[in-house]
Amino acid sequence: MRKIWHLSSCSTCQRIIRELGGLQDFEQQDIKEQNISPEELDWLRTKTGSYEALFSRRALKFREWGLHEQTLTEKDYRDLILKEYTFLKRPVIAVDGEVFAGNAKPVVEAAKSKLG
Repeated sequence: MRKIWHLSSCSTCQRIIRELGGLQDFEQQDIKEQNISPEELDWLRTKTGSYEALFSRRALKFREWGLHEQTLTEKDYRDLILKEYTFLKRPVIAVDGEVFAGNAKPVVEAAKSKLG
């Protein structure tokens, strides 16, 4: 599978897509237009090891909803990502069975290496 979940309105996502060569041969899903499916999220979890690894604490709603004051479980992370697209770490890039989640420099570099 070659797919990227991103926000088309996110300048960081767009910069990373350009940095990775445009990803023309990738299926590109704007998560604001079409939220991630439960099946896709579950598959990503098998690749990353947890829903927490796919969860963005940088989302504005993380604090707005008081989530920073709670102890969240894996079920909570899954439910929140499915309920609100902004909780999915972005971008999430799937390349031939490997998954790279987020925009941290080491993650982007690892994705770049995988793409050759």
